[in-house]
Amino acid sequence: MNTRVSTLSSESSAEIEQPQYGCLAKLSWLHFLNDGSANYLPGILPAVLLGLHLDATLAGPIMSALLIGQALQVASGWVADHIGGRTFIVLGVLGSSLSAAAIGLAPTLWVLILALIMVGISSSIFHPQAIAAARTLSGNRHGFGMSLFLVGGELGRGLWPYLASLVVVFWGLHALWYLAIPAVVSILIFWRDLPSLPPRNSSGQKISWGTHFAPMSLLVAFSMMRALTIFGLVTFLPILWHEQGHNLTQGAGMITILLVVGIIGNLGGGHLSDLIGRRAILFVSSLLSALLIAAFLETSGLWQLVILGLLGISLFSSMPLSVLIGQDIFPENRSLGSGIALGLSNGLAAIALMGLSLIQACLGVDMVLWWLAGIVGTAGFISLFLPARRSMISRSMKK
Repeated sequence: MNTRVSTLSSESSAEIEQPQYGCLAKLSWLHFLNDGSANYLPGILPAVLLGLHLDATLAGPIMSALLIGQALQVASGWVADHIGGRTFIVLGVLGSSLSAAAIGLAPTLWVLILALIMVGISSSIFHPQAIAAARTLSGNRHGFGMSLFLVGGELGRGLWPYLASLVVVFWGLHALWYLAIPAVVSILIFWRDLPSLPPRNSSGQKISWGTHFAPMSLLVAFSMMRALTIFGLVTFLPILWHEQGHNLTQGAGMITILLVVGIIGNLGGGHLSDLIGRRAILFVSSLLSALLIAAFLETSGLWQLVILGLLGISLFSSMPLSVLIGQDIFPENRSLGSGIALGLSNGLAAIALMGLSLIQACLGVDMVLWWLAGIVGTAGFISLFLPARRSMISRSMKK
């Protein structure tokens, strides 16, 4: 095992200057497995609705049950900072994978919802501690290192809906437990190689909630609108495709194009932020996303697939930046900052997703996408007021 990483629990993360790419790759693989299990529902949602004899208008509430548990990232991040270690990383991956396997075995709507809530809780346990570990392993290249970690999650979110749809088509919903096997095997292999973080020093700097409240609120608003856009797209695109007469795997393929091609944005956004800063990327990517959603609605055929790929690049270029901003707002508790940047924002977006279901029921799926264009465009203007870099936050805390 890399001795440099094995001693993380006894040294400051600030002392590590060179990125630890080997351990980052393993952590990114676990992120792939966690987010794949936690997000393959959209790819099989039409089959789940059909299997339980449910109306399509329940798609939003069902997805909300899956996603709302992510708000617990705030609490799990606070606990993870205080206990340190790597336990939450392991429990999160196993919980997400095994709970997702229960989706195909659920006999009723309420059992399905319970399984989805457990998936969301498990994913919330995983992310804050894993994100804090990724930043530590990134050395002096925080933006690029965070992008590498997040790429694993985006690959999982993009590929697993399609893989799950293939499993359902060939073997049925009950066979979804096959997808939990890689997580169990990987944890057995990687357990000792995962970074063990130091617990937060109880005598260290206290959280300055008064100082953090304003930038935190802006970050939550921006991240919530971006998350709602992504959640809305992955929820309603397969339904739109299904309504147009296409099959299950084709609808899941739309999600795969959006999320997998979006990896280019994830890597590019993190790399560019290390060079030119964050706010310009957040602003431009948000407005471009709004324009691309509008273009998708006004085109057809192959052009829609091209636009989906560009939309993925645009949307996900801002993902690593918002996480870093959250950690910089809360330098005393980086797992907490990550939990707020992702978890709280995703939880609020999950609640708002139910509102999009009302729009779908009243006005149709197309109108949902037009609303998403307006939402992500508004997020772009909010991004202009976010902290540009950590030094700005540090100066405000010293005043």
